[in-house]
Amino acid sequence: MATGLLTLAAVFSYGMLHLNNGTDLLTAKEKATEAIESVFTARDSLVVTWSQLRNQTYGGIFLSGPQPIRTPGPDGLVNTADDGPVEETILPGPDRLVGTADDEVAPLHSLTREIRITDLNQHLREIRVVVTYPYGEGAREYILTTYISAFA
Repeated sequence: MATGLLTLAAVFSYGMLHLNNGTDLLTAKEKATEAIESVFTARDSLVVTWSQLRNQTYGGIFLSGPQPIRTPGPDGLVNTADDGPVEETILPGPDRLVGTADDEVAPLHSLTREIRITDLNQHLREIRVVVTYPYGEGAREYILTTYISAFA
């Protein structure tokens, strides 16, 4: 009976950990999608040339390595040199409603985002976005991968 109760307690604590970190996972997914959309926007709006659609390490405009999640700068693209301050999220206050006077503003200091752009051939690149978010005492990564061609 003790084994069963201990197992139940472990499952319960694991479930509480998932429940507590659900918001961070959702935020990580949204910020990864936002980064992918930013790369496609750069290509489609002709803000940059195909050769600039890379990480800075390879002569491109997207910052290399994990970066704080900042607001887009004047170019409208995330993870570039002109980004603004660290983004904030609005959380419901004691009344549990968003959009009321008691809302709480929380900066996204605990998350980082990395855009990795890899050439596969002359006209095709892989975009891999890695968002690291807190999970319990450690951290987890949410990875989103897609491909982009030179042709809009």
